[in-house]
Amino acid sequence: MRATQNIGRGIWLMVIVTIIFSLQDAISRHLSGAYNVYMVVTIRYWFFALFTLTIAARSSGGLRAALATQQPLLQTVRALLLVFEIVIVIQAFVHLGLIETHAVFAAYPLLVAALSGPVLGETVGWRRWTAIGIGFVGILIILQPGYGVFRPQAVIPLFGAFLFALYSLLTRFAARKDAASVSFYWTGLIGALAMTPLGLIFWQPMIATDWLWMGALCLTAVTAHFLLIRAYEIAEASAIQPFAYLQLVWVSGIGIWIFGDILRPNVALGAGVVVCAGLFTLWRARAKAETP
Repeated sequence: MRATQNIGRGIWLMVIVTIIFSLQDAISRHLSGAYNVYMVVTIRYWFFALFTLTIAARSSGGLRAALATQQPLLQTVRALLLVFEIVIVIQAFVHLGLIETHAVFAAYPLLVAALSGPVLGETVGWRRWTAIGIGFVGILIILQPGYGVFRPQAVIPLFGAFLFALYSLLTRFAARKDAASVSFYWTGLIGALAMTPLGLIFWQPMIATDWLWMGALCLTAVTAHFLLIRAYEIAEASAIQPFAYLQLVWVSGIGIWIFGDILRPNVALGAGVVVCAGLFTLWRARAKAETP
């Protein structure tokens, strides 16, 4: 049974989610600056898997029924894409900072729109293709190729955005046969299985205070995902998704205030172009969905 729709509450939940995700990214940057990224992501996935499998085991039919899927290969691939994306983006936090990473990563809705044709067979009209093109002009403004200041590391979050877009599309594809809960459980289980060998190989001793930060990282990740699922239950995605861009605002403030990041003019301008293009693609997708 679908929850009663409440767009206003859904928007506020999305705003809270963006704040929690921003705090999570800041903690990830702190821990990954002191410890190996593989270890940090592994511990995060252990907690995620424990949380999801506990819920699955308590569901009707138990763990076996909760994990039952007609497409195990697809579920495995999409879960591995998310693992790879998380590792790459956290690496970008360390090398580029929160601001520049999120400014480039904001292009993922444009990549979703561009890839929805070849992956899902959806039709992308000329208006959305134009917005996609303008959005990538914004990416070029951020990266500044040809001006002697381009850093190869700046491509890292763009690749992360590509992986996340592909993960999002495969999740939508999986939803044609599997419930959202099935995809959620597989995400935690496959992620933990994939990261455990790397995490153990690159394991480092962690001081007590950083174990507290690690606990906070795990709690913020679970809380944000739970609230995000709840937001999508009570409000249409097209109505609340634009507010996800607020995360760029929060992480910019955190980056400047805590980590001493610098908001360069080209990054601010490029991010503005990318966000506007992304909002337009979301609006067009909603308008198309509402057209009889």
